[in-house]
Amino acid sequence: MTRKPLTIALFLAGLSLPAAAAAPPFETPAPIAYMLDLSSGAVLYAKDADRRIPPASMAKMMTTHVAFELIDSGELQPNRMCTVRPETWQRWHGPEAGSTMFLSPGEQVSVENLLHGIVTLSGNDATVVLAECISGTEAAFVALMNRESRELGLRNSNWGNPVGWPDNGVTFTTARDLVTLAAATIRNHPRLYRAYYGVREFTWGRTMGGNQPITQANRNPLLGRVAGADGLKTGHTAEAGYGFTGSAEQDGRRIVMVVAGLDSFNGRANESVRFMDWGFRAWQSRPLLDAGERIGEARVQQGSEAAVGLVAPRAVAVTYPAGLGQDVRARIVYQGPVKAPIAQGQHIADLVVQAGDMPAQVTPLHAAEAIGEAGFFGRIWTGFKHLFGLA
Repeated sequence: MTRKPLTIALFLAGLSLPAAAAAPPFETPAPIAYMLDLSSGAVLYAKDADRRIPPASMAKMMTTHVAFELIDSGELQPNRMCTVRPETWQRWHGPEAGSTMFLSPGEQVSVENLLHGIVTLSGNDATVVLAECISGTEAAFVALMNRESRELGLRNSNWGNPVGWPDNGVTFTTARDLVTLAAATIRNHPRLYRAYYGVREFTWGRTMGGNQPITQANRNPLLGRVAGADGLKTGHTAEAGYGFTGSAEQDGRRIVMVVAGLDSFNGRANESVRFMDWGFRAWQSRPLLDAGERIGEARVQQGSEAAVGLVAPRAVAVTYPAGLGQDVRARIVYQGPVKAPIAQGQHIADLVVQAGDMPAQVTPLHAAEAIGEAGFFGRIWTGFKHLFGLA
């Protein structure tokens, strides 16, 4: 029998907001745009966010995320040396091969430097060299990308190569999936995110003839123009147009955004800055819970305890239009009672926060402690209570 969701109303003192909440207007020439406030989970803007699009070099966000996963799991060391195969260099060398790190055939390059070449320089050569170094072949690495994509819940994404090179529609994603990917990188790998994203420039390779070091600037249009900007990745091909997945943090509030399908380099830069500025200025955020704060309980079935505490795994806030709003309402929703055994940190319920007429903002709640199964006499006692309506 399917259990119905149980809700527990919460009364949040001191969170009365003025007037009526209505989404601030925003118009963009970008055919596709999406914005998420990570502090609350609120979607601030969505325009054709689920249309499948070629990601161009924004696909390198997935390549980088896979590498971060392997580094943080101990399977890949940043100081591991990778060899630039002559065949790979030949394929990704010259003006027709797109962005480059200016690697040389037979060169030994560390994983750390290749990641800088991918994230800061968008080097196609660096991307394929890293993929081959990790998995042996590019195709095997692409299989890793798709496996990780499924685990992240990217329902409208498929990766046919690690660089985002046009491949007759095999590689596609959506603005919503790109934001989900960016959010996973930021949340799951904060140390590596800080180390690689947001670097203003990187030097690698030498000029022909003059043998001078080659320094290239990060193409991120937000860097130096939006306070707190630190990621993520631009993309451009004739097929995809100009796109960008960006993120910035101000006063503890982080926003992730995507614009895609724009028709010029300058148009992408200007629209990215304007969009992110709107996200911070037209909306405001108020904290609700600290990370790890206990907020309520969920009933437990056949457990050694009758209930399990619920905690927020990260700080929770509510986002609403600047200068507007209504009373904030919050409730805990879960499929219950929850059957034991329960592991500490297990996703048990969701905190659903509503501010006026805005879409609900949902945050997962985790079990505060482990709950074992009830013993033989405990199960008898639980059955007795249910029989006589005592539970």
